[in-house]
Amino acid sequence: MEITWYGHSCFRLTERNMATVVTDPFDSKSIGYEALKLKADIVTVSHDAPGHNNVDAVKGVSHVIDGAGEFEIGGVFITGVQTDGNSGKKKKEKSARNTIYVFDYEGITVAHLGDLKDTPTQSEVESLGTINVALVPVGGGGGLNAAKAAEIISLIEPNLVIPMHYSTPAAKVPLDSLNKFIKEMGLSKPETQPSLKVTRSGLPSETRVVVLEYQTS
Repeated sequence: MEITWYGHSCFRLTERNMATVVTDPFDSKSIGYEALKLKADIVTVSHDAPGHNNVDAVKGVSHVIDGAGEFEIGGVFITGVQTDGNSGKKKKEKSARNTIYVFDYEGITVAHLGDLKDTPTQSEVESLGTINVALVPVGGGGGLNAAKAAEIISLIEPNLVIPMHYSTPAAKVPLDSLNKFIKEMGLSKPETQPSLKVTRSGLPSETRVVVLEYQTS
């Protein structure tokens, strides 16, 4: 399967003969980056905010998933796990409710953590199951900062980590830089690549961070 990043928390997941997924499409006027022009069968929305819920930016969509549950669409199994994210925040904040999605493409699992703010509970972690690829917010703002991101990665132990939701030249939202997260993980400056092709046989045994370049659609 192939994972492509379009900036902020928006990815496209593709696999031949299976449904295409776009996660958290953003409103470019609010968030920055170029306006999205994507096609997909499924769109997932982690929470109701302009950086994550611009479903109209994606064409051809037959299913929009915006909350917890289990779904099987076009050969892809999707599990939505709601996380609270309310600690220290007013309960009435709309953005407090976050959904983590796990996508299972014939045994390769990808978890999109959405705008996760706090360490998930043990039961939430168990609900996610085994994660091969974790798409993790690392730049603070509404989501995890670098230190919390590193803590959660050690908790869920994915084979691969793709950071998202951090400051880039195209982003309008004030977020921390990727460098903070890279230092927190004890890594040297990583090479970037345009997309990530994932195979079961190619999964590393130790957690590895892969930095993607944001693409224009």
